[in-house]
Amino acid sequence: MLAMGAPALGEVQTAAAATSAPANDQMVPIPIPAQPGAITLNTGKLPGATAPEVWHSQYNSVFARNVVVATLTPFLPDPAKASGAAVVVAPGGGFRTLSMENEGWDVAKALAARGVAAFVLKYRLNQTPQDMAAFDKSMKDMFSAVSRTRPAPDRAMANLAPQIADARAAFALIRSRAGEWRVDPNRIGMVGFSAGAMLTMATAMSGNDAKPAFLGNVYGPLAAVTVPADAPPLFAAIAADDPLFGNGNFALIDSWRAAKRPVEFHLYEQGGHGFGMYPKATTSTGWFDAFARWLTMHGWMKPAQ
Repeated sequence: MLAMGAPALGEVQTAAAATSAPANDQMVPIPIPAQPGAITLNTGKLPGATAPEVWHSQYNSVFARNVVVATLTPFLPDPAKASGAAVVVAPGGGFRTLSMENEGWDVAKALAARGVAAFVLKYRLNQTPQDMAAFDKSMKDMFSAVSRTRPAPDRAMANLAPQIADARAAFALIRSRAGEWRVDPNRIGMVGFSAGAMLTMATAMSGNDAKPAFLGNVYGPLAAVTVPADAPPLFAAIAADDPLFGNGNFALIDSWRAAKRPVEFHLYEQGGHGFGMYPKATTSTGWFDAFARWLTMHGWMKPAQ
């Protein structure tokens, strides 16, 4: 049972503080970009959804919202350097939008370059206003509300049923095509950012057959959880000046340690919320190299014999 003290609406990547956001923070509508290789998952259309999927640019990146049908996009490494390891990549955005480039495609490309098969999960989202100005206001209101209140863990979990179903479908699809994609079915992990980090943790604890081999929680909630006896190794990274989770405790790390499960934790002095793959002057930019070294340390980057 997941026992997080942060809400499903708590991970607001697009409402990051000014100190953590690059220039060009204005939301600008854009046509839905080509997504070559995207595979529609079998979880169907979001129940009750009426607003169609739309995209916008912001922070020198691109974002999707009103996602009503989930997809999975593979980024496969050169077969000559494929390690057999794979990672499901879950972008963040408060379950209202998805940072598809900074926390999705760019992460997947970097993993593939290191021999890891990566799969960007475009999971279904809560519906938002079609009007861009109204959507912008709704995100700012949500960000403000999150700073004041945090709903009970059970309520947060209840809101994630569609997203957990999408994550389970992603793992099932990868395992069903493991031979084709040169993936070891026992070495498929998951890394998530902000809301995607919350989904990553929920998938590990409430995703039944998903069973990630390892977890990456990048500036996600770090509240205490009840850790399963067989919980996978956990990598966590956050900046101390993160406006959402930097001022709380880091009980998630203590929970993993108390359960005697492997955990690595990076607390960066600066970086704000939503740094992802953006090049910044802060040491938080080094999180990806640290994550790759952690994968190597555990042997996941070495081809299975």
